[in-house]
Amino acid sequence: MTSPIGLHRVLEPKGVLPQAALRLDNSAQIGQDEVRISVERLNLDAASFRQLETKHAGDGDAVRAEVLDIIGARGKMQNPVTGSGGMLIGTVEAVGPQSPLGLSVGDRVATLVSLTLTPLAVTDGLKRWDGRSEQVPCEGHAVLFARSIAAVLPADLDPELSLAVMDVCGAPALTARVVRQHAERGNAPTVAVIGGAGKSGSLSLAAARAAGAARTVGIVPVERERALLEPTGLADVVALADARDPVALAAAVSAALGGPADVTVVCVDVPGCEHGAILSTADGGTVIFFSMATSFAAAALGAEGLAADVTMLVGNGYVPGHAAYALGLLRSVPAVRELFESRLRQESSSAGPDTAH
Repeated sequence: MTSPIGLHRVLEPKGVLPQAALRLDNSAQIGQDEVRISVERLNLDAASFRQLETKHAGDGDAVRAEVLDIIGARGKMQNPVTGSGGMLIGTVEAVGPQSPLGLSVGDRVATLVSLTLTPLAVTDGLKRWDGRSEQVPCEGHAVLFARSIAAVLPADLDPELSLAVMDVCGAPALTARVVRQHAERGNAPTVAVIGGAGKSGSLSLAAARAAGAARTVGIVPVERERALLEPTGLADVVALADARDPVALAAAVSAALGGPADVTVVCVDVPGCEHGAILSTADGGTVIFFSMATSFAAAALGAEGLAADVTMLVGNGYVPGHAAYALGLLRSVPAVRELFESRLRQESSSAGPDTAH
C-alpha cells in the first residue's frame, strides 16, 4: 500500500515524513500512484553547494565524492549540514495507473519538490560532473509521490535555463503576493531584495515591480555583482553592503529608499543575514526568508531582541502557479532572461557556483 506523501518509502526512522527521514527506499519499482523519472540533471541548492565547496576548499573531486556518498547512504540528496537539497530534470519513464500528476511516459519534466524528500539513485558515479557547479549532469532514477509536484519543461526554452528558473520559482510568486497585499492596504510598498543579482533575487525584483512596488533596491555584496545587476534596470537602486553586517545593511537600505523597506526579501546563500534583514524593515513590514542558510531561531529571537514589529515569512518554495509565473517573467522581462543566461554562461565557462548572496 502506497502513501500519497511517501511514508511507505521511509526506511529510517519510521513514522516521519520523507523530508525528515535519514534514509529512503529508492528502489526503481513504483507503486500504483507513483511516477519514475530517468534523471538527466540535478540542481543543488545554492546553500548546500556553497557549504560543500567551502568544506572541501574548492576540490571538485571531493565535492563529487561527498554528494555520491550522501545519495548512496540516504537514498536521496539531502546535505546533512544545511538540510537542503535542490531539484532535478529528467524524462518520465513509468507512470502508475493511479498517479494524479497528469504526466505521461516521455514527458521531460522538472521536479518542483525538494531532493530532500525525493527517492533518488545515481548509476553513473556522476562521472560527467566536475564537482564545481550547482548543475550536476547524471544518470539514474527518481520517484515522485501522489502529492509531489512536477512541471513539463517548456519547448521554447533551453532545459538548463528552465531548470535554473524553476529551482527558484517560489520566490517571485510569493514576493508578488506580499507586495500586492501591502499595496491593498493603501500605499505601494518599498521593497529591498538582499541578493538582488542572484537567480531568485533578480526574479523577485521583477516580481515586486510587476506587483506594484513603489521603489526597489537590490542589495549585492561585491562590485562585480553591482556591475551585473545595475545595467539591467531591474532595481531602481543597486546598493553595496555585506548582508551579514546588520548596521551596514540597514544603512544601505535606508539610504536607497529614504527609510526602511516595507518588504524585505532575503535571497542569500550564506548564514548570518537574519538580523540585518529585520533591522532593514519598517514596523508593520514583512520579511521573506528564501535561503536555506537562514537560521529561523536567529530570526525569531533577533526580531524579539530588536523589538521589531515585523511579519516574518518562510518561503517554502510553493505557491500555486509559481512555475508558470516565473517562466512568464523570464519571457516578458528581457533583463531577467539576459541575467540568467549571463549567469549560466559564467558557470559554464568557470565551472563555479552562483555567488550572488
